[in-house]
Amino acid sequence: MEPCYYTFVVMEYLFTSARLGFRAWDKADLEPMTAINADHAVMEYFPDVQDEVQTTSFITQMQTQMAERGYCYYAVDELNTGNFIGFIGLSYKAFEADFTPCVDIGWRLATAYWHKGFATEGAKRCITYGIEVLGLTEIYAIAPIVNSRSVAVMIKAGMHLHSNFAHPLLADHPHLQPCVAYKVMR
Repeated sequence: MEPCYYTFVVMEYLFTSARLGFRAWDKADLEPMTAINADHAVMEYFPDVQDEVQTTSFITQMQTQMAERGYCYYAVDELNTGNFIGFIGLSYKAFEADFTPCVDIGWRLATAYWHKGFATEGAKRCITYGIEVLGLTEIYAIAPIVNSRSVAVMIKAGMHLHSNFAHPLLADHPHLQPCVAYKVMR
C-alpha cells in the first residue's frame, strides 16, 4: 500500500481571536466579497449594494492602506472552517467631522455569520491589536443612527458615544446621514 499524502493550505494570519483569523486580502476574496456587497440585507444601511467593480476597488484600497499604514479592514476567516466571512478591521477616515482624521473600526459580514457574536469578537480583537500592537491612542466607530445592530456591536466592544453628527458623505441619503461616532481610547 502506498502512503497517502495530503496538502493543507495554511493561512498566514496577521493575528487571530478565539474563532477568527485576520489577514491581508487575496484575489480569491473578490467573488465572496462581491456576493456580500450585493446582498441587500448586508447593505441595508449603505446608499446601495456594490458590484464587482466597486468591490475590486474596495479591496485594492484596503491593500494600499495596508501597505501604507500597516492596517486595513482585514479579510476575516472563521478559523474552525477556514471560510471567508467578510471583513473586520481598521481604516483611516478623513471626511470632514470634528473627530477626523481618525482610525475607524468597521465590519461587514455575510448574513450566514450574523447573530453568532463574530462582529463583536472581531471588533474587540481589532481594538486590542490597534492599541497594543499598532500603538493607536484612540479608535472610532461610525454608523447611521438607524443601524442599531452596529451600534450594539460598538457598545459590546467597549466603546462609548463620542457624538451624533451629519455624515457629509451621506448628504444625498437623508435617512442615513444622521450618524453616531463611538470611541475607545488607550
